[in-house]
Amino acid sequence: MAKKTWEIIKISYCQHAGNDVRLEAELIYPAEWLPEQNPRVVAHRCSNGMACNMIGQVNCLWAGTNPVVDPFI
Repeated sequence: MAKKTWEIIKISYCQHAGNDVRLEAELIYPAEWLPEQNPRVVAHRCSNGMACNMIGQVNCLWAGTNPVVDPFI
């Protein structure tokens, strides 16, 4: 059976949040009988995304509110 987990891609300082945030990816690993396949990336998120969304202004791609701005590139 496939396994779905959130893994940290990198930890970076966010000027908007004013502290370090974790950038995470949701990965789906194949079942053990299909070991030659790479995991699939399903989604991305920021550990501070919920707090940024509560502020009420457009933030960034990682918070899910502005697909054009990625401050961590």
